Amino acid sequence: MVTTSDNLVTQQETLNFNLASYLNEKKQLVEAALDRSLPVIRPEKIYESMRYSLLAGGKRLRPTLCLTTCEMLGGTIEMALPTACALEMIHTMSLIHDDLPAMDNDDYRRGKLTNHKVYGEDIAILAGDGLLSYAFEYAATQTRNVDAHNLINVLGRLGRTVGASGLVGGQVLDLESEGKPDITVDTLKFIHTHKTGALLETSVVSGAILAGASDEDVQRLSQYAQNIGLAFQIIDDILDITSTQEELGKTAGKDLRDQKATYPSLWGIEESKQQAQKLVDEAISQLIPYGDRAEPLRAIANFIVTRKN
Repeated sequence: MVTTSDNLVTQQETLNFNLASYLNEKKQLVEAALDRSLPVIRPEKIYESMRYSLLAGGKRLRPTLCLTTCEMLGGTIEMALPTACALEMIHTMSLIHDDLPAMDNDDYRRGKLTNHKVYGEDIAILAGDGLLSYAFEYAATQTRNVDAHNLINVLGRLGRTVGASGLVGGQVLDLESEGKPDITVDTLKFIHTHKTGALLETSVVSGAILAGASDEDVQRLSQYAQNIGLAFQIIDDILDITSTQEELGKTAGKDLRDQKATYPSLWGIEESKQQAQKLVDEAISQLIPYGDRAEPLRAIANFIVTRKN
């Protein structure tokens, strides 16, 4: 646990770091790479559908985390960019499928109509499938100047992250928990550490592995990522209650409408905010050994509990 004095120091360092500029720089880099990664070829409709959701905007937080940890540990943007794009492809797939009528049944994502509302459920499912498979192809064939063992490690982690032991498993338990009044904090934590947190953790750790991280680095950064991933979800639950559809870019109030267990429903809003801040403080404590090189990761952690969408 970080001490009060340590926390004050890291907060001051974060104040001296222009996170908005940093995120915008990385976002533009990722947007350009994603656009190049997926040209429209025959059959045009499926590629247009894939691009519709892949290039629909968003914070690009996951690819940014991958690039950031790679640079922090001495790697380069070029080493990590294909994996960063793959992470966003996988994330986009999860959003397309999550929005389907059989899942969370949402009409809007990132301020636009969801994929199935534009292209139909059949094409939306296939677009998600296409992005998922292409993510692995792209990372495997486009990565340069990375130790082969490290790249294989990253590809293995991507597979585990998106499978039944990760995102898919979290989604299943999330669906099974809808409408049940006796969901515990432990069950909610399991859902979100798998459905949301697993991909965030892999985003952080994959960049580190590509740069040749030690086992100790991986352990520290995994703990950092697990904490910010859970804090991210807690804040998401709060924003679903407190924000408008325009602010969120998706339907507000769905959790309550769908009778989903959320952290505010179990703890209340104020306790949820306190728990999110505690997680962020613990995440930041893992970055102390990296000194100034970790300023972007510290700033991102603090951003998670102050964001509005």
